[in-house]
Amino acid sequence: MRLKFIHAHVFLVLLLTGCVNQEAQQVRNDKPSISRGIFSNNNDIFGSRSVTNKNKITPFDSFIEQASRRYGVDETLIKAIIQVESGFRPEVISKSNAVGLMQIKAATAGRDAYRLKGKSGQPTLRELKDPATNIDLGTAYISILKKQHLEGINNPETLYYATIVAYVNGAGALLRTFDLNRTLAINKINRLTPDEFYQYVQNNHPAPQAPRYLWKVRNAYHAIN
Repeated sequence: MRLKFIHAHVFLVLLLTGCVNQEAQQVRNDKPSISRGIFSNNNDIFGSRSVTNKNKITPFDSFIEQASRRYGVDETLIKAIIQVESGFRPEVISKSNAVGLMQIKAATAGRDAYRLKGKSGQPTLRELKDPATNIDLGTAYISILKKQHLEGINNPETLYYATIVAYVNGAGALLRTFDLNRTLAINKINRLTPDEFYQYVQNNHPAPQAPRYLWKVRNAYHAIN
């Protein structure tokens, strides 16, 4: 009789253990996968831990997607810059005559983007107020900053930080923050981690709007992602 009781007790323990293991396995199987932003690292710089990686929908998504493919620029970065620059309002004109979604100045960024596209002169006010044209030219300018003015910066995250700062205040001003000699400036940047670069800009960039802009775009990127 005692032997039967022991057998029954052992069977009950095994049965309960199997149920617990099965439930634990089910929890693991049902847990959503965690994806990280394209520029995330342990410090969560340009992305965030999230169940999904679906970007916020905007009326200009098709233009953003086309410009992203055309110039090899991250869609989320384009959206983050638009969010900070204009709040997705294509008619906005700043006091310094920056126009449209990406707040492009015709005589500077607009002229550079025109040159990249093989055009002479600069965009008109009507062109800059057109969402498709504005996004195309703004994204072209981002590509110019990354591939020309900031060429030589090795770390992708640092390059994105540098591109954001250069977008608002110019690549020359950013590099001069590190050294008057471009080559030495790039070398100094490459010796820094992305976090160190970020903090250096926050503490040393001569234009107060530059570190604030970097902070805003980084947060917008995080929120969109």
